[in-house]
Amino acid sequence: MFTGLVEATGKVADVEQRSIGARLRIECPWRDLVLGESIAVDGVCLSVTERVDGGFWCDASAETLAKTTHGATTRGARVHLERALRVGDRMGGHYVSGHVDGVGRIAGQRPLGDALVLEVEVPATLAPFLAPKASVAIDGVSLTLNGAAGTRFDVVLVPITRSSTHLDQKPVGARVNLEVDVLAKYVARLSGHPGVDGQPANNPAYGVTLDVLRRAGYV
Repeated sequence: MFTGLVEATGKVADVEQRSIGARLRIECPWRDLVLGESIAVDGVCLSVTERVDGGFWCDASAETLAKTTHGATTRGARVHLERALRVGDRMGGHYVSGHVDGVGRIAGQRPLGDALVLEVEVPATLAPFLAPKASVAIDGVSLTLNGAAGTRFDVVLVPITRSSTHLDQKPVGARVNLEVDVLAKYVARLSGHPGVDGQPANNPAYGVTLDVLRRAGYV
């Protein structure tokens, strides 16, 4: 589990293609990494498989490569990094699992004083999980939705976010990893709404209807 508060920016130093995915070597500032620990790399939860001077190796499965931007990752790419949340840590962002729900696209950007407004186009299946003032993770960065309409939403990158991440350097058209608020996914499942993959809930009996609310005394 992560918070969406980027701790460092790293670089993809090497990419080794494998038959079942790929191996990535990530440069990072940490020297106390533990084998098997989870690191969010551009919002994707990956495990440290080998420690090396100045970084670590991690494996990305074929599923990860297909469902995230890591499928197009090349040597030299900059990435956001966050180590897993420890019990008792401050929760400054929101609960981020590191399980990407879909890939979006930077649709526009405009300055707002020292800040930058970023507009993002999302897959249609994710649109119902987005709402103004709710949380979303973009490439592992916890942000608050400023507005949401149709398949687009916008966020404001304040100066501290611009200085600690590289979201403001992504051009229009760039692809980004998206993770919606986990609470929205649970509410959708309980209400019988299709999930982030567009598939209906496995057990429609859990759907919330007016009859269910009446019998529970809410209506």
